[in-house]
Amino acid sequence: MKRLTLYAILLMLSLSLCSACGSGDEPQAQEPEQEEPEQEVNEELEYWKKVASKSTNAFVTHFWNQDRHFFNTFVGKADTSAQDWCYWPQAHAMDVVIDAYVRSGNKNWKTYFDEWYVGVKQKSGGSYFNDFVDDMEWICLTMIRLYEHTGEKKYIVTAQSLWDKIKSNWNEQYSGGGISWKQSEPWSKNSCSNGPAGIIAARMYKLNGKKQDDLDWAKKIYEWQSAKLVETSNGKVYDHIVNHDTGERRDWFFTYNQGTYMGMAHELYTITKEQKYLNMAVKAANWTLNNLVDKKYNILKHEGDGGDGALFKAVFVRYFVKLVLEKNLERADMNRFTNFFNNNAEVLAEQGTGNDYNYSGHWATPGNRTYDLSAQTSACAMIEAKTYYEIIMDKRNAQ
Repeated sequence: MKRLTLYAILLMLSLSLCSACGSGDEPQAQEPEQEEPEQEVNEELEYWKKVASKSTNAFVTHFWNQDRHFFNTFVGKADTSAQDWCYWPQAHAMDVVIDAYVRSGNKNWKTYFDEWYVGVKQKSGGSYFNDFVDDMEWICLTMIRLYEHTGEKKYIVTAQSLWDKIKSNWNEQYSGGGISWKQSEPWSKNSCSNGPAGIIAARMYKLNGKKQDDLDWAKKIYEWQSAKLVETSNGKVYDHIVNHDTGERRDWFFTYNQGTYMGMAHELYTITKEQKYLNMAVKAANWTLNNLVDKKYNILKHEGDGGDGALFKAVFVRYFVKLVLEKNLERADMNRFTNFFNNNAEVLAEQGTGNDYNYSGHWATPGNRTYDLSAQTSACAMIEAKTYYEIIMDKRNAQ
């Protein structure tokens, strides 16, 4: 799509020439013609701002539970049973609201922050802790973002509490380390509980006083996952360890596991500037683009219209956009990543958007009101990420 044009707004001032009567009949000096300065309007950016506004507004209208202050799993149906409630999508849904606040600067979005902070805890039985360690990690990452964009202490205090609990689930009894997927199953060593933990460690290091212990944790988690769950030659990330004696890994490959490992590596690069971390982030991204795509449309593959799978792409996109904007990428990687990222957004906006801004899990197919929170969250995350990308590029181009 090509929407960037230059508008020059020129206002001509009507000037009248006045003559003065007097000695020599000399005319008065003519006022110089005034012109308004040229103003550049980035139509691409304005387009995506409008799409993001409509998309996220519809998302909140459809899914936000105004009485209990969390996101319902299904449109038009309050979560009243245990079967309807799933903890980890709450974090990613709130991330979309944070995106909207960052994009717009509209303080009305902040109302949801405090309400969600209370509502999610109440819905989860009065605690942010959970048997699923990765669920705590997603909530922790969202708390970190809330602190980053508000500066309110309660968010970083909660993030620290969650982080301490998460770290307690590291054990070396099974596969020599790693954070377990479930507190009740210390042998469950998964990518989804280690990649996000590494990101938490790096983010806490940046935002919470640059404590060496946090950076050490990020490096330790990265090294363990790289050794046990990643093909470091190409960036392929396995889902979990099947046999701790043989090191056998489950060959399930999902966009969110690729995304968090990529994100952890990139976070470490931004802190240390060690090239090895950026190299692995690039490998993980390239493996995804080579293997987890719908080749017909050149977009991230369909991983489900509901449930966990439909949410996976939201995770990948959140960390992929940061890599796309990395200034130190090799030119070929930057071009490939940028083109792929932009194409996902454009296909989603042009082909995958329903009449009421509803989305399916396949970004080239419009959704309807029957789809659940996960698919909508992923699509909105993509739209917001694209708008964020355009905002950053607009600022860079203005420098």
